[in-house]
Amino acid sequence: MTAVDMGIPVVRDRADDVSDRPDVPELLDRFGRIARDLRVSLTEKCSLRCTYCMPAEGLPEIPRDKLLTSAEIVRLVGIATGRLGVHEVRFTGGEPLMRRDLEEIVAGCAQQTPGLSIALTTNAVGLRHRARALADAGLTRVNISLDTIDREHFARLTRRDRLDSVLDGIRAAVAAGLGRVKVNAVLMPETLEGAADLLAWCLDEGVELRFIEQMPLDADQNWARSQMVPAQQLLDVLGRRFTLTETEREDPSAPAERWLVDGGPATVGIIASVTRSFCSDCDRTRLTAEGTVRSCLFSDRETDLRAALRGGATDEDLAAVWRGAMWNKWAGHGMDAADFAPPQRSMGAIGG
Repeated sequence: MTAVDMGIPVVRDRADDVSDRPDVPELLDRFGRIARDLRVSLTEKCSLRCTYCMPAEGLPEIPRDKLLTSAEIVRLVGIATGRLGVHEVRFTGGEPLMRRDLEEIVAGCAQQTPGLSIALTTNAVGLRHRARALADAGLTRVNISLDTIDREHFARLTRRDRLDSVLDGIRAAVAAGLGRVKVNAVLMPETLEGAADLLAWCLDEGVELRFIEQMPLDADQNWARSQMVPAQQLLDVLGRRFTLTETEREDPSAPAERWLVDGGPATVGIIASVTRSFCSDCDRTRLTAEGTVRSCLFSDRETDLRAALRGGATDEDLAAVWRGAMWNKWAGHGMDAADFAPPQRSMGAIGG
């Protein structure tokens, strides 16, 4: 078995320079953006091995004592919503369903902040067994990863023959009333011709499909811009079968551009992170499973909250560290720069 590196970010355990930061409680950065959307990775473990995210052998296990506990996650989410102006929380992985205490985490956050929008990004393997309990715990929305409904292509991309489990999970999420269920599909050359079939399936099932341009976040670092499928190429393919009418973004910070399908009301979205960057409107802040703040998906600079949390820091101490981390956020991912280098952590080690 080949050893796989989780990536070595520059983890900061000292305060960021905030001498020029305005005295405001929100997660403001130097470019005037305010982070209101928190992404919390719960684990590096996953039940699939998608080629654009995970190495075939999976990621090295995070030692248990390095992983945030359910109580620590609930506390940090409470600080984010109570002191830092965060309005939405999304749990990611790896695969968050690999956490046996997921329902406990969701319930703790829901009870702490009534009315909080709590979402989950999942591959849906096994979701049919937990969708109802998660909804009862307070989960409000779910995004499910599904790149193709072709069984052979699915098995090749994920290195697992689990398509039926994913489809069952999607239907269970709908039955549990988990908001407007969204399906996320990463654009790949090998699945492009099947994109229209996937859209037709989602229309039949009453779920919203969003395609995502493949980003340089694969563990094997095989991504090449010349080989990725751009949004316009997808639109051309879908246009052979459907009439697509572009709509205005509901929210400038929303990553997806949306098109009405055959006049609506159903829509299809495209998140064109590479060819139509939306960094200038980014409103996200991230916590890794080890408890570090990652201000930008593509920045390997992280700020350690776990050490302060376990060292007796007050909620306001932790909030101040978090504010500093976000004040120094990058302007953008820089993929168009000649010296661009992919982050050392893959998507599975960061959380989406």
